[in-house]
Amino acid sequence: MAQHGADSHGEINVDVAIIGAGPAGLTAGYLLTKQGKSVAIIEKDQTYVGGISRTVEHEGYRFDIGGHRFFSKSQQVVDLWNEILPDDFIQRPRMSRIYYEGKFYSYPLRAFEALWNLGIWRSAFCMLSYFRYRLFPIRTVKSFEDWTTNQFGQKLYSIFFKTYTEKVWGMPCNEMSADWAAQRIKGLSLWGAVVDGLKRSLGLNKRPNDGQAVKTLLETFRYPRLGPGMMWDAARDKIVGSGRGQVLMGHALKQLASDGKGGWRLSSEGPKGETVIAAKHAISSAPMRELARRMHPLPETTAQAAELKYRDFLTVALMIRSEDLFPDNWIYIHDSKVKVGRVQNFRSWSPEMVPDPDVACVGLEYFCFEGDGLWSMADKDLVELGKKEMAILGLVDPDKVIGGAVVRQEKAYPVYDGDYAANVDALRRELEARFPTLHLVGRNGMHRYNNQDHAMMTAMLSVENILAGERIYDTWCVNEDAEYHEAGDEGEAKSLPACEAVSADQSAALGSVREVPERIQKSA
Repeated sequence: MAQHGADSHGEINVDVAIIGAGPAGLTAGYLLTKQGKSVAIIEKDQTYVGGISRTVEHEGYRFDIGGHRFFSKSQQVVDLWNEILPDDFIQRPRMSRIYYEGKFYSYPLRAFEALWNLGIWRSAFCMLSYFRYRLFPIRTVKSFEDWTTNQFGQKLYSIFFKTYTEKVWGMPCNEMSADWAAQRIKGLSLWGAVVDGLKRSLGLNKRPNDGQAVKTLLETFRYPRLGPGMMWDAARDKIVGSGRGQVLMGHALKQLASDGKGGWRLSSEGPKGETVIAAKHAISSAPMRELARRMHPLPETTAQAAELKYRDFLTVALMIRSEDLFPDNWIYIHDSKVKVGRVQNFRSWSPEMVPDPDVACVGLEYFCFEGDGLWSMADKDLVELGKKEMAILGLVDPDKVIGGAVVRQEKAYPVYDGDYAANVDALRRELEARFPTLHLVGRNGMHRYNNQDHAMMTAMLSVENILAGERIYDTWCVNEDAEYHEAGDEGEAKSLPACEAVSADQSAALGSVREVPERIQKSA
């Protein structure tokens, strides 16, 4: 094993260098140190680990960057959460709604409620549109608009998908890849919503043996009592406490260079200047575009990687003198009169997210591009915009707002435009062929809209590849065949989607599955 520490030239020598201390990077670091490997993790943020799953604190208030439920169909991920943070989960009721034209609609949609709120004539048009596209679907599905129209009809698509989706991505739905819709809402259907509504109305959604309601993502979720950052702070502390790992905060990737012997020399720029890490393997959760331009030698596909795009994000938190605003954990805003896309109610996530039971705290989420008008606005102006828009929506009385804060998050969402898949595939093929000791993980590391648990799975499988000394698992099969993320039971999948690794040319034909090693299956 490589020496854990610095050599005579001041280099840090470890088995594995990890770029990014988000869920993927910290999962990899934790599992590797458990197996006796030494790791060094660099994190650009000076204060917080967890990436977009961090929890920002401001004057006793805690802000979740986007809302992160701890729900996974993977039992291995659930076991790992319980192992890292065994005593601090709380069970929370799940409620989210869509705000459209002054009315609230349950999300996931409940067909009868939605049709009632829309009124008889609009509902009739929605149903006619639905049947028209079920009978005569768009044959060549190229875009998000095509896919969703075929699934729900043009009318329902325009009401419940178009406005919000274009707010999130800053581009027309007919320019977005159909992959986005297929990945995020696969398995959701109008008839499924009708059947679900009937079952709920008749009390038929019960377990057959004990008569208890089935606990799915639709009803409850687990959550760390002080926010998701609590999980990743604990993971960092366990890595450092093992004596085999270190986490370097405020260290931005400068260069990742091949050492010519199959290993890596990673240089980062930190508070005290440059730090160099020598390692046998490298794990990267950095955005693919950023990684490519900082590699030496430069990948031949760097120009294609440079075409990958990202959507940025900011939260305007308002502190409000009020006991209860609304019961939702979050509300989707399908209203073109305002720029806000989603509103989080932090106290509904956990009462401990606010320091005073008489004060509520909401987070208004704005989707933007780094450097545009919203991103560049002064914090005080963003707070005023948030107050104004909450008044327009009738959700908050501006006179009761007693404070505000702004949190910016760059590269929150990898963009699924028409060219993204080809650009990702080109870089992936080259890196896998030339650099078998480089492992891409996580949302931005793979330019895939992975949830927190999916990001962890990519790290778990990468660790197994490192321990085996060869690429025996294909991490890209994680979230490849995902079903609608709002349905299912926690831990229902007893093994990870560990597809056997094959060449990139064969990846589309993956189908066989290996047994996941016992150290992952029973990590707890």
